[in-house]
Amino acid sequence: MRVVRATGFGGPELLVVGEAPDPVAGLGQVVVEVSVASMTFVETQIRQGVDRWHEPPRLPYVPGGLVAGLVIETGERVDPAWLGQRVVAGTGETGGFAERAVAEAEDLFTVPEGLGLPEAAALCSDGSTAQGLVERAGIRAGDRVLVEAAAGGVGTLLVQLCLTAGAQVIGAARGPAKVDLIRRLEADAAVDYSGSGWTAEVLEATGGLGPTVVFDGVGGRIGRAAFEVTARGGRFSVHGASSGEVTGIDAAEARDRGVQVIGIEQLFEFRPQVRRWAAQIMAAAVGGSVRPVIGQTFPLERAADAHAVVENHTALGKTLLVI
Repeated sequence: MRVVRATGFGGPELLVVGEAPDPVAGLGQVVVEVSVASMTFVETQIRQGVDRWHEPPRLPYVPGGLVAGLVIETGERVDPAWLGQRVVAGTGETGGFAERAVAEAEDLFTVPEGLGLPEAAALCSDGSTAQGLVERAGIRAGDRVLVEAAAGGVGTLLVQLCLTAGAQVIGAARGPAKVDLIRRLEADAAVDYSGSGWTAEVLEATGGLGPTVVFDGVGGRIGRAAFEVTARGGRFSVHGASSGEVTGIDAAEARDRGVQVIGIEQLFEFRPQVRRWAAQIMAAAVGGSVRPVIGQTFPLERAADAHAVVENHTALGKTLLVI
């Protein structure tokens, strides 16, 4: 079968197409014939060798932690009813950029009728994360919500979930194409944070009051600027650092302003709820209240190009490999 391997830590050109033996399902495992492989910004940081949150994989390795496709083989102690099922499957942190992938049976999610495999792949990880962030922050009607990186995979879903909850939503992103996407999602306001005055636009959109909730997926100076306009008594939820730096917030400063900081560590507590949140977001998509934004797809042999657009922040919505 064809696979893509990272042959070193560095640029996307180190992702090389090759051949590998077909995998075999072991105890408690299945083999999935992959139709779609998902990817995240964190996976590009792992490939670069700059990620601080995960143990570096042994080289060479096959990237990709989430796939969607058909179960074609079951191992010992796996219910044979999984055979032929459409699933989204977690592969751990590696193994997804391949025509076939092994997954633990306990990491399978059945794709509901009415939802395509690309949409399911786009929703399962990013959607469960967005659902968890909204639940953890306690979004309610009347909240004024600022979503950073609002044109990304998680961000587009945060915008939609918060709107559905009855909140006012201000989406922020870099560049006119991303701002236009935020407007198409029907956010109440869309701002471009490549300019110096973007926080003034946020304040204007909230009647000078500032957001009661911020979803910080960028960090660095963008995250810091967003914290400074957060309303007194608000919530500041951190879930990413695409700038390369987690937002620095002094605990005493947050306490003085009455701002509850929900740190990036919250993500490590999400795992027990992922199955429930994934089911919720997929059901919402089938029902039409949310839709995943799949901005670009690439064939397996162009995995390097897919990583490049995610890494350089030019991607809109979710980026997928279609195999």
